[in-house]
Amino acid sequence: MNTYNTPAYFTRFEHLNMSRTVNGVLTVRFNTNGGPIIFTGTDHREFVEAFSQIAQDRDNKVVILTGTGDEFFAQIDGPSLGDITNPRDWDKTWWEGQQSLQNLTSIGVPVISAVNGPAIVHSEFALTADIILASEKAYFQDYPHLTFGIVPGDGMQTVWARALGEYRNKYFHYTQQKITAAEAKTLGVVAEVLPDNSALLARANELAEQLLSIPELTRRHMRAMFVAPLRKALLEQVGYGLAVEGITATDLRIATEEKAKQENNT
Repeated sequence: MNTYNTPAYFTRFEHLNMSRTVNGVLTVRFNTNGGPIIFTGTDHREFVEAFSQIAQDRDNKVVILTGTGDEFFAQIDGPSLGDITNPRDWDKTWWEGQQSLQNLTSIGVPVISAVNGPAIVHSEFALTADIILASEKAYFQDYPHLTFGIVPGDGMQTVWARALGEYRNKYFHYTQQKITAAEAKTLGVVAEVLPDNSALLARANELAEQLLSIPELTRRHMRAMFVAPLRKALLEQVGYGLAVEGITATDLRIATEEKAKQENNT
């Protein structure tokens, strides 16, 4: 893939691989050591700046978000996120969680998500796109929150409510429902399902080239217009959602301490 005017930020973030065509199609690939991403506390912090840099770069004409190998975003290094039961640590996470989504939705050109496999961690990133494509083996789920025992308040509650409707969203989260690519297409979340990842990326790039035929200001303002309601909803809901997520994390720690104390007294 030919690139031009390669900015320094393309190689600044360890778990984001970026490349851009001569026409300005930026592909952002989540990865760890060349394989599927294992999301860390460092990523939680760095994605704030990464998404901001992408949004500010006017040489980006269309953006494609995708994963590596057979996973879009499916692994998380919980301990690296720090002590989520400590309000002082959580305050940083609270700010970063809001800001990363605001910066992602501030990208002023069309965004295509090419979901190449399970999207079970931070699938809200995929759902900030204008066009969502998926491979046949992809599926969506909110795995970490209820697995850890905490509220899904980091934007998952917002993007999926807009995608599924209020009641399906509740079912999705309460039951940790898995939604296959085919089911997501039926629900109107995914636009196209492709047979494999090669076809997926080829179609994403084909659509990106098609979008480039739209006059630039029209293309940019279509993105701004379409993403504005989601951006507003995220601004209104994620701060509160992350606050109660932190409350529930702290409650789990207190419950564990109380249980240990009771066992020691018996």
